[in-house]
Amino acid sequence: MYYLKIKEFFAAAHNLLNYHGKCEALHGHNWKIEAIISGKTLDNAGMLIDFKILKQYLNEILETLDHKYLNELDFFNGKSPSSEFIAKYIFEELEKKLRSVNDDIQVVEVSAWESSTSCAMYRR
Repeated sequence: MYYLKIKEFFAAAHNLLNYHGKCEALHGHNWKIEAIISGKTLDNAGMLIDFKILKQYLNEILETLDHKYLNELDFFNGKSPSSEFIAKYIFEELEKKLRSVNDDIQVVEVSAWESSTSCAMYRR
């Protein structure tokens, strides 16, 4: 099994719902996103997928989040836009994009770092 891991960044604002503390107020983060994919089959160039293409897909997803107020986005309607749900959103969107390229490629994990010491991860 082959694994690839990429990192990208986005900045956004949110406030947590059903939470009692500082984070219930509007605030922002500079999130670091790590995505890990896997697959068994390499292409003719010896790659699972070109890093350039993988980063393009991830950046297309992050564009939907970057410099936005996350609470207003459809995916988070009625949900607290926590790092956990951000990781899940990115995972599911990346999975859709990769399926169109190669059924063998699977998203393994997405990590959403809201600070240098704290992250949430989503795996299927």
